[in-house]
Amino acid sequence: MNPSEKNIPVHHLTSEQFQLMTLDTGHPENFNDVHRHNFFEIIWFSHVRENSSLELDFESHFLKNNQICIIAPGQVFNMKLRGEKGYVLAVSREIFKEVCDIETILTVGSCPFSLDPQSAETCNTIISLMEEEYKGASRIELLKAYLKAFCLIITEQIGKQDPSINDRQRIQKLVSLIEEHYIIQRETRFYADQIKVSAHHLNDIVRLSRGTTVKKMIAQRLILEAKRELSFGALTIKEIAFKLGFSDASYFSRFFKKQTGRNPEGFKEGKT
Repeated sequence: MNPSEKNIPVHHLTSEQFQLMTLDTGHPENFNDVHRHNFFEIIWFSHVRENSSLELDFESHFLKNNQICIIAPGQVFNMKLRGEKGYVLAVSREIFKEVCDIETILTVGSCPFSLDPQSAETCNTIISLMEEEYKGASRIELLKAYLKAFCLIITEQIGKQDPSINDRQRIQKLVSLIEEHYIIQRETRFYADQIKVSAHHLNDIVRLSRGTTVKKMIAQRLILEAKRELSFGALTIKEIAFKLGFSDASYFSRFFKKQTGRNPEGFKEGKT
């Protein structure tokens, strides 16, 4: 087991591959702790209180009515429920990959995003059918069909935020490549070659769609993993540095402080 998973609860699906609950009457897990999942979770916040928020991979997000968050396996999640209304769909990795083929969501989920009124109405209809089937015969193939329709509607909302379908696909590919290679490959050229565009063009796409650069995306992924290890892992700072591909601990400490404004020791002490 990865040391970073020893001190943080990992919530599992039990015998079911799919669970559907409501936020106000019950949900498939206890929200009120810092935890990870070994499954995908879709949370639809149909109605939230003022200043409702959640924390996803150390970033806090304020919520609005009719927002959806998709949490991928391994992401660190925390939220204190305060009477929010909506639905929680817990979906096994296997089923989710059948119903959603957007690479970036399969890799890193999605931060909260809004549904437009028409999409919210359509999703209400689909989830009502899904809930009726889940509480009744619970035929898995029919539930998957409803879930696929639901995912199609909500991921279209994500797609509308990107400038073009080609650039969206390139960003999805980049996110997947970074997830696979960020420890050993930190040069923009490597990722540009894999995506078959120039490094300059790739940075232009990233700057327009994400407001950042490829190098900063790689750095952010390194920092996220470093924070996970520092917060919940059993490794020393030196061991974390080597695990993340740094030649020595002092280089890692300088990198961490440049990116976060804090040294690793200070961050670790602040989380304990």
